[in-house]
Amino acid sequence: VQLQASGGGLVQAGDSLRLSCVASGRSFSRHVMGWFRQAPGKERQFVAGISWSGGSTNYADSVKGRFTISRDNAKNTVYLQMNSLKPEDTAAYYCAAAAGSYLTLDRHDYHYWGQGTLVTVSS
Repeated sequence: VQLQASGGGLVQAGDSLRLSCVASGRSFSRHVMGWFRQAPGKERQFVAGISWSGGSTNYADSVKGRFTISRDNAKNTVYLQMNSLKPEDTAAYYCAAAAGSYLTLDRHDYHYWGQGTLVTVSS
């Protein structure tokens, strides 16, 4: 699985952005997908995950109620809708595909990674 993320940019606090991640390969619908982020000088952290069917999701506490992960298996695409953005959301955002079939927050369970897309939120 090869992943290509897009949609980052520079926004003001309170604005919204939608990130997209397009996957190549016919096995996309079999993978749990996740979004992670990494701020300068910090470790990569889990943001949101979604099951292969889209029926189950989970979120980091810091983004619950503001971010929504979704997927369109027909388009091989996973999305991250980010609302009410805060300066602390500034980071490079990465999409990833898990090797297993269970929803997981552990970045070590994700074996396929896209390149990052940078989100910068000004105050």
